Amino acid sequence: MSTTPTREETWELVTSMTRSDQLRRHMRSVSAAMEAYARRFGEDPERWAVLGLIHDWDYESGPTAELHPMRGIQMLREKGWPEDILDDIASHADYLNVPRDTNARKALYAVDEMCGFIIACALVKPDKSLSAVEPSTVRKKMKDKAFARGVHREELAAGAEVLGVPFDEHVEFVRDALKPIAQELGLNP
Repeated sequence: MSTTPTREETWELVTSMTRSDQLRRHMRSVSAAMEAYARRFGEDPERWAVLGLIHDWDYESGPTAELHPMRGIQMLREKGWPEDILDDIASHADYLNVPRDTNARKALYAVDEMCGFIIACALVKPDKSLSAVEPSTVRKKMKDKAFARGVHREELAAGAEVLGVPFDEHVEFVRDALKPIAQELGLNP
């Protein structure tokens, strides 16, 4: 397989490996944000959406640095996935030291944690509305260490910086990218 797999092929792989609806929603959200940033940067939206969709496909069965994402990358390699996409997947794990030297790698790093945090912020709103999540909401919730404990706060700010987008603008951009799939994520636009 020398070409980028389709979203449909990618989703089949994701669902074959990932049972958790929450993790599936996470990958869908990262895919939507990646597609939006691809359009902003004049890049290939399909390729970026596939990258966002597949990046954590192996996480559920091995959420440790020893296994994720290298085991999933190896499984994709055996399926003939393009090496450039495999390298992009590896770039989202700090401990693998793969340079974030392309817009796709920078965007994946920037949206991965941010998607989860924005969704968590929306879920605690009375109407579960993404529209109610403002940059000030995200900043306030970042200070609450008990809120969404699994999200690495330092990566929220660092991601926007790496991408070269002001933090507040990044929050708004990712939030707006998620609105078209809000219901799929258990939210309201």
